[in-house]
Formats: sequence, C-alpha cells, structure tokens
Amino acid sequence: MGTFRTRTTTVAVTALLAALSLTACQNDDTSGAAGPSAPASAALAAATPDRATSGTTGRPATHDPGSATGGTTGSTDSTSTPTRSPAKSTPAAPSDDVPVTEPCGAHVKVTHTPVTRPLNHALLTLTNTGSQACNAYHAPLLRFDDGQAATPVDDSSRPQAVVTLSPGESAYASVTLSAADGSGSDGRTARKLAVHFAPRSGEGSTDAAPAVIALPAGTYTDTSATVTHWQSSMDDALTH
Repeated sequence: MGTFRTRTTTVAVTALLAALSLTACQNDDTSGAAGPSAPASAALAAATPDRATSGTTGRPATHDPGSATGGTTGSTDSTSTPTRSPAKSTPAAPSDDVPVTEPCGAHVKVTHTPVTRPLNHALLTLTNTGSQACNAYHAPLLRFDDGQAATPVDDSSRPQAVVTLSPGESAYASVTLSAADGSGSDGRTARKLAVHFAPRSGEGSTDAAPAVIALPAGTYTDTSATVTHWQSSMDDALTH
C-alpha cells in the first residue's frame, strides 16, 4: 500500500512538471510572434514625424501667418521648406536732386522802383508767379523806349551761382540810370522800359514776351546806363 502511494505521487509530480514545461514553451512561442519588445516600440514612436511646427519656434503651429516674425510666414511640417514673404516694392519718392533748368520769364512779374541811394539808381524785382521753380539767368535785357541796343551789363556783379526762384520768390537787379558826375552823353527822359529774359546759354533772349513797364515821370537816362546780374537779395543788387 505504501509503495502504491509513492508511485502515484511520483507520477502526479512528473505530470505536473510536464504540464508546466509545456506551458513555458507555449509562452515562448507566443512572445516570439507578438512583435517588438517595449524598447523597440518606443524607438519606433520616436522616429514618427510630429505634427506641423512653426518654422521659427518648433512648437505646435498655430498657422497664424500674421504673427510670423523674421520674414517667415505660415508654418512648416517635417518635409516642407519655410517660405519667405515676397519683397514689397516701395514707390519711389520724388527726387529732390533734379536740377532746375527752366529760365524765368514765362510766368513772372517785374517791378521798377526808384531808390535814393545810390544816386540815379532804380531797383528791378523779378517775382516767380508760376507753379514751378525757374532760374533767373544772367542779367535782365533792358531797352529804354525804342532803343536799338540793350543796356550794357555790369559783369562785376555776376553772382557765384545762378539764382533759382521757387514759386513766390524774387530776384533783384539794380539799374544805373545815368552817371552821377554828369559824364554820360545823350541824356533824355525815358517813358517805358522793356525787360527781356536771358536763356541759360546767355545768347539772345527767351521766347517769353518782355515785361513792359511804364516809368515814373522824369526818369532820366544817358549812355552810362548799366544793369547788374540778377541777385538773390536786394542789398546785393544795390551794392553795385
């Protein structure tokens, strides 16, 4: 009886060990077909591209092109290239360096004013009444009454630069009507003065009509009469 129980126990233990061994083998086969281990799955997940990210911050994109900085607009993903906004063209401002070449004469007003000092002098004032700047080139070309020759110009009065007149501005020239010491000849009383305007070249006169001025009564002139170049100030004109 004791021997039978011992054998029965041995058989049971052997059967139990065989069952456990079979279960372990099945578990090994199952794990081999299930796929990668936990660390391999983590590596695969790390290799998967993220969602679109901003080209400048790397954070999840808000896709707000209006808030982009540094010239980058919109958002990018892992395969696209950041794009830059096209350069905006700025309208060219008008240039202030364009030189004025238009001679004064077409839109001007000329006045004649007798002065007490220097003696026997008068002042001509040329005012630009147009809408564009012009140059008062050289000297006014004067003819008293129906004189055949223009009044001689005092070349010692030539300014260092051409006088440019913006709209509303004036230039000045002084006229020596007669010699203070009486050395002039062919003295006479003039009634009108025609003022012509010189071109840039200084040859002849412009196509603009002359300004014709009625002179004050008793205006006396002789062969010593001269006129200065146009000046930028009244004082400069009257120093000659």
